Amino acid sequence: MRKTKRKMLQRKQTVFLVLAFILTCVCLSLPIGTFMPQSMEAASVMFNLWIKLPDGTYNHSVWPMFMLLLMSCPVTLMAIFAYKNRKSQSRICLFSMLFMLAWYVAYAMFGFVFPSIDNASFLPSLVAALPLVNIILLIMARRSIIADEALVRAADRIR
Repeated sequence: MRKTKRKMLQRKQTVFLVLAFILTCVCLSLPIGTFMPQSMEAASVMFNLWIKLPDGTYNHSVWPMFMLLLMSCPVTLMAIFAYKNRKSQSRICLFSMLFMLAWYVAYAMFGFVFPSIDNASFLPSLVAALPLVNIILLIMARRSIIADEALVRAADRIR
């Protein structure tokens, strides 16, 4: 009888990590805020890579936010495929959470502290909440990974 090795890609932490990856990709492509000018001009729309100005040009001053989310994508994929080593998978999740927290710091800096458009108020988009949902999913995945590791250690003690 042939024994097949079962992969642990069907674990619940994998679902959380895949959802976090998808949400990161969605946040990369959708607008995350709007600069509303004081005058009657058209609004400028802020994406992670650029700000689309009313005249159709792009201001690329917000590219660090794009890079933080872009670097988070392969880190989350690494966490998905590091299922054989739960300790490193847990650390990778923590590293991805740090990228999301750094994204929020950059978001606050570019949107509220140093706005790229003069005399404009910043209105955040609902899409800007996706990295927060991402952080929650990564926390849930990390807790599941730690629980799996504790379960394996308990089973090893019983043997």
